[in-house]
Amino acid sequence: MLIDEWQLEPQTWERVRRAVDADAIGGRFLLAGSAGVAPGVRVHSGAGRIVSVPMRPLAVGERGLGTPTVSLRGLLTGASDIGGDTSVGLPTYVDEIVRSGFPGIRDLPETARRLQLDSYVTRLVERELPENGVSVRRPSTLLAWLTAYGAATATNAAYATVLDAATAGIADKPSRTTVDGYREHLQRLFILDPVPTWTPAFSPLKRLTLTPRHHLVDPALAARLVGVGPAGLLRGDGGRVAAATGTWLGALFESLVTQSVRVYATACGATVSHLRTKNTDREIDVIVEGPEREVVAIEVKLSATVDDPDVRHLNWLRDQIGDRLVNRVVITTGEVAYRRSDGVAVVPLALLGA
Repeated sequence: MLIDEWQLEPQTWERVRRAVDADAIGGRFLLAGSAGVAPGVRVHSGAGRIVSVPMRPLAVGERGLGTPTVSLRGLLTGASDIGGDTSVGLPTYVDEIVRSGFPGIRDLPETARRLQLDSYVTRLVERELPENGVSVRRPSTLLAWLTAYGAATATNAAYATVLDAATAGIADKPSRTTVDGYREHLQRLFILDPVPTWTPAFSPLKRLTLTPRHHLVDPALAARLVGVGPAGLLRGDGGRVAAATGTWLGALFESLVTQSVRVYATACGATVSHLRTKNTDREIDVIVEGPEREVVAIEVKLSATVDDPDVRHLNWLRDQIGDRLVNRVVITTGEVAYRRSDGVAVVPLALLGA
């Protein structure tokens, strides 16, 4: 039995729990919804009865661009064979960024797709948040904050910095408490999808930052909020928030990679985080940690080639945690998957799968 938008009738959860208590055969109910239970509504945790599984937009490997030849599951087991080739290049990745991974949106004509993405955000502010008990006093300010957050994609920008970017020139800024409340609800509605920092247990790593890396659930939303299309991305258009280096296209490509890796990691029972030291001298875009604490470290590069400076942080991490780091990977826009002489795997995004 599929029950959609169950959170609008929270007692549905309790009825399902009692039905499972009466008959524990699994797989009888599927609860789908755009959010969890609203704050202040008390329901049973569902422990031992209900399992939560996040459903993110389609990963690149699920979009029909070709057949992946390198699996994240294999990388987590220490697989050494890396190979395969693809004809997918930078223009296709740019197209995939703006087309979205939402199945009902990506295949629409361009104009309809833009309208749907714009409507997605507008309905979120005007309908979804109020339906989930959130009062939005100034919708325009919240939309401006979302736009600034999108412009901070793939950064660790402080939330105060994002707020300042959203309200530049506005004397009557919303309070930090108000913005924090919006942020909490937007994350609960699966619109914000920040990547937490890696806090490894039993590790020699010290002085790691605790600031998450900012991502929306789909980089197409960030592109629409900022208002840059495929041609502009290829030209280098798009202002960023709190980014000292890199381009807007590079940030969105990293977000596309991160979104895909998170889909694959869920299938593998792994977690995804990022690594950054407090003095910012070491940073790794994606850390995948498997069920047995095995680690795959991933850097993202908007290029078809990989040079020694691109892998220096990966090799540093190997020196820190040794054999626990089972694979070092650079995800690129290139055509061929291979392993460098230093052991680093170079994998085009289109060739990476679950």
